[in-house]
Amino acid sequence: MPTIQDIRIYPVKSLGGVSVTEAVVEEKGFRYDRRYMLVSPNGIFITQRSCHHMALVDVAIADNSIRVWHRHAPDNVFELPLDPAATPSSASINVTIWDSHDVPATVLSREADDWFSQLLGQPCHLVFMPETTRRLIDAKYARHEEAVSFADGYPYLIIGQSSLDDLNSRLAEPITMTRFRPNIIIDGAPAYDEDTWKHFRLGDIAFYGPKPCARCVLTTIDPATGETGREPLRTLTQYRKQNNKILFGQNAIATQTGTLRVGDELTIDV
Repeated sequence: MPTIQDIRIYPVKSLGGVSVTEAVVEEKGFRYDRRYMLVSPNGIFITQRSCHHMALVDVAIADNSIRVWHRHAPDNVFELPLDPAATPSSASINVTIWDSHDVPATVLSREADDWFSQLLGQPCHLVFMPETTRRLIDAKYARHEEAVSFADGYPYLIIGQSSLDDLNSRLAEPITMTRFRPNIIIDGAPAYDEDTWKHFRLGDIAFYGPKPCARCVLTTIDPATGETGREPLRTLTQYRKQNNKILFGQNAIATQTGTLRVGDELTIDV
């Protein structure tokens, strides 16, 4: 029986992920997943696609805070509240993520802006998504006007370990799952079986898969060095290209809330 091998949360969009043994499933994604994001002064989202060394920024969750540091300066740690809240001095701005425009967000603090601006080498704001913000999923794939966090498009991304194993068998040098930034890694399913998961359960929680995930240049950034190359997209293009999109992993939307744990079983609803 396929089971959950790993659960990963990305508190700040495009920074390091955190592996956890359990996580709370919410409509927008796992609790604490991509509720923070870095944006330019005019509100445009910033990711590793344009700022490669974001791959070298690590994140940890400790007590009630999120700890952030650059791998080459581990003593310079900045702490963010795990559950941010607006204050009387908080500034509200509208931000843009891909085709999502005018998404209401809140600037955390001037201190955070200064720290992250120095980290990135460019002016930026650190914003968080208030609970009142509803950024809707693409209407073509939504069922009940579901919302998503600051993730690219969908609340959850699921990849089977066997899919990565198959890809690595085709590469001159193996890569890690970190390149693909999944939320849930499944053990025990055939390679690329996740492409077919339209209605399924993880533990007791029901999900549906709107479509496989189209991959971009971010996957070519080595998370260990921040350097870019041609893989894995060059190899994936040879056998995973459909309608001019390179597919790897399944986007997913939860239809109920609850808690997922490592070891929970996957069942496919017929």
